[in-house]
Amino acid sequence: MTISTKVLIIGSGPAGLSAAIYTARAGLEPILFQGSQPGGQLTITTDVENYPGFADIIQGPWLMEQMTKQAEHVGTKVIYEHVTKIDLLKKPFIAITDSGNHYQAESVIICTGASAKWLGIESEKFFQGHGISGCATCDGFFFKGKEVLVVGGGNSAVEEALYLTNHASKVTIIHRRDSFRAEKILQERLFKHPKISVIWNHTLIEAIGNTNPKIVTGAKIQNTISGVISELNCDGIFIAIGHKPNTDLFKGQLTIDNEGYIITQPDSTRTNIEGVFAAGDVQDKIFRQAVTAAGTGCMAALEAEKYLSGLHC
Repeated sequence: MTISTKVLIIGSGPAGLSAAIYTARAGLEPILFQGSQPGGQLTITTDVENYPGFADIIQGPWLMEQMTKQAEHVGTKVIYEHVTKIDLLKKPFIAITDSGNHYQAESVIICTGASAKWLGIESEKFFQGHGISGCATCDGFFFKGKEVLVVGGGNSAVEEALYLTNHASKVTIIHRRDSFRAEKILQERLFKHPKISVIWNHTLIEAIGNTNPKIVTGAKIQNTISGVISELNCDGIFIAIGHKPNTDLFKGQLTIDNEGYIITQPDSTRTNIEGVFAAGDVQDKIFRQAVTAAGTGCMAALEAEKYLSGLHC
């Protein structure tokens, strides 16, 4: 079965849903695919305090549920399928889903986001959202006056550690090597900061805490040289080993940088293919916030509307 639409939106996080709301209100009747993680990264985020418009703390899954309802209310058709293949090299664009349906589109807005890289240990998953986080900007406020650990050694880890000094009383970085990969200027700032200490040649092997309620109280770390295991007290753990943009579907078609992010034109969401736009974390490796993702989703919608107007004038 082949279904046609003017606007096809892939991804259902803040970027995708904002794009859907704007294109639907423009009368473009968009089709949005929920994908493999409906709601994006906010569905695994518990307390959200930095999204504008809410005086009290809200829950990430609730926010995504409300945005989805809003998108549907104004005319978006939400499809609970996953796009497995897409052809962007000829027009109209064709997307094929896991159910075998074919969707034909005049324009495509890509909002597939990025996934935080995790260590893969069992306790990490158990305490995720309850003391373990992958975003200091999102969750740092909840550790005001507390002691936290940061795991990693690149720019992300050093930037997260420096940011956390605005809230935490003490920040300890754990790195598996004896030197950082981060930019030298960031390292200089970090080494000079009185709140930050570094533990070299160690890896996190287990988060320690209570189960009811879930709360992190410490960590088990292992020396990568001697193998000796030790314990540290802490109130939170931030995993900062990078993000992986979800762009495998578009490789060989769109221009992508060496980290896997879709490259868009300056001050725009336009990609190298006319009629294809990218918004949110799939093309933003700097800010990675729900509100900035929503903003670029709005931009993509407005640019798609302008593009389609040119086709039909």
